[in-house]
Amino acid sequence: MQGNQSLLYSIFRNLMDNAIAYAGTHIRITIECFREDARFYYFSFADTGVGVPPEHLSRLFERFYRVDKGRSRKLGGTGLGLAIVKNAVLIHGGTILAKANPTGGLEFVFTLAKNL
Repeated sequence: MQGNQSLLYSIFRNLMDNAIAYAGTHIRITIECFREDARFYYFSFADTGVGVPPEHLSRLFERFYRVDKGRSRKLGGTGLGLAIVKNAVLIHGGTILAKANPTGGLEFVFTLAKNL
């Protein structure tokens, strides 16, 4: 894959940091490149944590948006992590979405272009 190494790292680092900080205790995190075609790699980043209420899913990638403002303040979050993830994915020619797992937790499905 060609791209900005720092931005690619920030995608996975920010997703991991969020899962560790907000998903709860005793969670499992799964990262998978589940598909590849001539143009893209397809990734899934999922956790088995507490998840996010459905009304928040469409806003998770907004700058400074926090699902639980009180908890975020205690943990020191800025509300920028997922906005950084989205922009890094877009810069690499991809798309990203967040969805609730039927068994609990949150899943981010995203693509990254093989060649920019």
